[in-house]
Amino acid sequence: MKLTDNEKRDIVKLIQEGKELPDRFRFLLFKNSQQVELNWNGKSDDITSIELPFQIIEHIDEPRTEKVKTAQGSLFGGAKESGWTNKLIWGDNRYVLSSLNNGVMREEVENEGGIKLVYIDPPFDVGADFSMNVQVGDNSYEKKPNVLEHIAYRDTWGLGSDSFLSMIYERLILIRDLLSDDGVICVHIDWRLKGSIRCMLEELFGVKNFINEIVWNYGGPAKTTNYFPRKYDSIIVFSKNGSHTFNKITDSLPPYIQDRKKVDADGREWIDQNLGKLSKERIELMRKQGRIFETKTGKLRRKQYLDEMDGSQIDSVWNIPIINSQSTERLSYPTQKPENLIERFINVFTNENDLVADFFCGSGTMASVAEKLNRKWICSDLGKFAIHTTRKRMIGIQRELKKNQKNWRAFEILNLGKYQRQHYIYDGKTERDEVKNAIKEKKEKEFKKLILEAYKSIEINGFKTIHGKKGDNLVSIGPINQPLSRNHVEEVIDECLKNNITTVDILGFEYEMGLFPTIQEEAKSKGIRLAYKQIPMEVFDKRAVAKDEVIFHDVAYIEFKPMIKGKKLSIELKDFAVFYNEDNLNIDKNLSPGKSKIVVENGQIIQKKKDNSGIIKENIITKKWHDWIDYWSVDFDYESKPEVIKFKIKDGKTEEEWTGNYIFENEWQSFRGKKGNEKLELKSSEKEILSSKTKVAVKVVDIFGNDTMKVLQVKM
Repeated sequence: MKLTDNEKRDIVKLIQEGKELPDRFRFLLFKNSQQVELNWNGKSDDITSIELPFQIIEHIDEPRTEKVKTAQGSLFGGAKESGWTNKLIWGDNRYVLSSLNNGVMREEVENEGGIKLVYIDPPFDVGADFSMNVQVGDNSYEKKPNVLEHIAYRDTWGLGSDSFLSMIYERLILIRDLLSDDGVICVHIDWRLKGSIRCMLEELFGVKNFINEIVWNYGGPAKTTNYFPRKYDSIIVFSKNGSHTFNKITDSLPPYIQDRKKVDADGREWIDQNLGKLSKERIELMRKQGRIFETKTGKLRRKQYLDEMDGSQIDSVWNIPIINSQSTERLSYPTQKPENLIERFINVFTNENDLVADFFCGSGTMASVAEKLNRKWICSDLGKFAIHTTRKRMIGIQRELKKNQKNWRAFEILNLGKYQRQHYIYDGKTERDEVKNAIKEKKEKEFKKLILEAYKSIEINGFKTIHGKKGDNLVSIGPINQPLSRNHVEEVIDECLKNNITTVDILGFEYEMGLFPTIQEEAKSKGIRLAYKQIPMEVFDKRAVAKDEVIFHDVAYIEFKPMIKGKKLSIELKDFAVFYNEDNLNIDKNLSPGKSKIVVENGQIIQKKKDNSGIIKENIITKKWHDWIDYWSVDFDYESKPEVIKFKIKDGKTEEEWTGNYIFENEWQSFRGKKGNEKLELKSSEKEILSSKTKVAVKVVDIFGNDTMKVLQVKM
């Protein structure tokens, strides 16, 4: 480092005054500063390294069979693969990736050879509307993002390109560390941030490890005035260390060859060709192989087998159309990509039984294609609806594989285990972040006061999880920036026991998957009555609170009936009730004459239509209780599989601990098909039960992706 006395003096002065150093000093001070580097407002090297345990919420082992399932089990068609169980993880991928990197599952991943391919398609259009259409009978309802998704997409990394770059930068570092040494990452991006992401990947993976920029040309009609239509996305591909699998793929053979093909008795396809310049020795060898034949005119021809012919190698421009609106593949998910697109990446960069991953999985296209191509997979998403959509899609694939005598793998749904709130909100490491967290904490306290006011309760202090009082009931408000977890409820129970409290209303925006019903039974056994209430969206509007228009409803209610015939048990679903409201303030006033809108009010989905005279007519779409149900499933022996979490202790050793809960074993399920065209069955098939009693768990997922579970003890 060669600096003049003047340069040294200037640098010291700037540091003493707390000013930033100009770039010219950065290049002089730091040896490697000549490399190209992307900078943005808020860039930080602080990377999450926390390790949180994964909890298994549901295990889907075998697709349903219509025949009676015996106690020993019965398999028809294909069979379940042993060994690795695929992972579908609900949660913030920041913590998912950190826990995969640092937790006990890292060893499980590495035992499978590590992750060979990561494909991600992050929601890069930060101004986009992430609403989607949900089928309700013959109608379609526009589902808005829930509170958790709204905070993530808008507030966390929806404030412009800088916040998106900060979000994706940390995820890319965590992915890089998780990839196998011969792994590949594919990042799907459009024209908005392509240059920035390419530069970021070069910084993190090294310019020499760049493989390709794939141009996905999806075409379609477009009209522009002063620029060419932007009808393509880019998928930027880097290897981790320069060594990676690459299986060459080719375009299909031309139609004129396909039209000439013939088939041998063993099913092998071929076309006839001239002998050309083959030597006599070669002709004699091919005659012995049965590849030379004589035409009716006595002319010798040879067989050219199609599986020995190559098409032209595919280049980096892929002309793949978007999914047709009538395609059976289409799920009406806003970011869904064609299976043909993902299939190419998997076929090129991996081999059978390799492990692949997608940490923005959306509708589950990566998992779907991986299962069909006999790859193992890990997929995660922040959205509860995305997890539910993927679950249905994968069960459908399991059923299809089984029907076609092909094997499939079991998969499990996980979420992040018991973790403290500060891991989610207050994990700042710099002084600047601490200031931001103090501001967040102040805003959170103000918001909780507003919720208590809306709930017609008064604020009380002196407790950790109890925030208010309404009549004789105490009130606990769950986390605002994350789902209400088992950890929060257990803290409420502990405070109740210490302070002789018997009744608490728990208010939450979102509830952790698999939270009910064991936690209710635990509280009841200790003499504590917990009531769970849904915080409605109206609390975000101070006018609604001031006008006393906010209604807190109970969480969903399930009723089912066990049907017993000897040792055979089936379940009939009898009732399901929800009590949803959405923010429909001034909807009647804002609706234009001749227009209609579908809204959610007081637990009903209603179509409101304004005629030309300004009169509003209402049509209730959810006419029957089961119109709310998208999916339901049964575990005939709920307490057969305890939920065990693994965690590291000193010296890198692993310990296991029973959480006190059980894993929901999905033994039978019925769900609506694509666009609601598959009928929902309300009675399960039968299962043979050999014991005198069993605990049956029924899980219902409503059309918005929210799940509710109920357990009932059945005497046989």
